[in-house]
Amino acid sequence: MQTNEVKQKLEAINWSKIAEDMHEKGYAIIPEILASEHCKDLIEGYIHTNLYRKTVTMERYRFGLGEYKYFKYPLPSLIQIIRENVYPRLVPIANTWMKCLKIDTVYPENHEEFLNRCLEKNQNKATVLILKYGKGGHNTLHQDLYGDIFFPIQCVLFLNEPGKDYIGGEFVLTQQTPRAQSKAIVLNPKKGDMLIFTTNFRPIKGSKGYYRVNMKHGVSEIESGERHTLGIIFHDALS
Repeated sequence: MQTNEVKQKLEAINWSKIAEDMHEKGYAIIPEILASEHCKDLIEGYIHTNLYRKTVTMERYRFGLGEYKYFKYPLPSLIQIIRENVYPRLVPIANTWMKCLKIDTVYPENHEEFLNRCLEKNQNKATVLILKYGKGGHNTLHQDLYGDIFFPIQCVLFLNEPGKDYIGGEFVLTQQTPRAQSKAIVLNPKKGDMLIFTTNFRPIKGSKGYYRVNMKHGVSEIESGERHTLGIIFHDALS
């Protein structure tokens, strides 16, 4: 699996434009980060139990219908490269959000240093996961928080082609603005695309300064076919 190609793609991204999208909308789509070969290898690796620390059947916990697996450390090289190269690009966005909302948190530029903060709070389990849905599969609205330490932005990479490999299964974001109705955002990225989005909240500027809006995400019901995604969460989970 050629990981250098992915690293080069990440370096070539217009991260200033990504920052603009994140500030304005709370999400950004970056096309064609993963080649078909990467997607194929990740999907085929789903059956290799030695890669994972935990398997979750979503129906059991009323999370939806489907299954996902958490990778264990050390992460596969492709995933490690994405995680450690995307994180520092998102830190300026995250720190701006904290400042706007007057939250006394400053995220370090280096991902390893951030993971050390997680470790201090007994958060040392990898949170990168691969998700698999079949017909009828879906994911209820949620936030991926695994302890006191969290990073407010995360990524998901799409490993199947919508409209070809599966029908339905749109990615759904909801935005809950204080004293207003919730807003739904429905996205359908293509195979190999990376979606960057808000983990739990973000600032929006109003007439009296910035206010906090809560965000959740989920997946609509799969009508047919099979859908796999790779979730990149930057904080670790409680041990």
